[in-house]
Amino acid sequence: MATAEPKKLRYRLLHVVARITRGARRLRLRIAAAWPWRHELTAAFSRLVALPRPAT
Repeated sequence: MATAEPKKLRYRLLHVVARITRGARRLRLRIAAAWPWRHELTAAFSRLVALPRPAT
């Protein structure tokens, strides 16, 4: 997915086989194990969460 064009990336993200679940006051995205780009998507979101918050 790192070399995907914007159109292909948008298509893959919009057609994720997943469910939004809630537990312990947190929302989670449960991605199907058979989805081919599952590891890449979770790694991308992990990198986004790790970014420092902007100073206010």
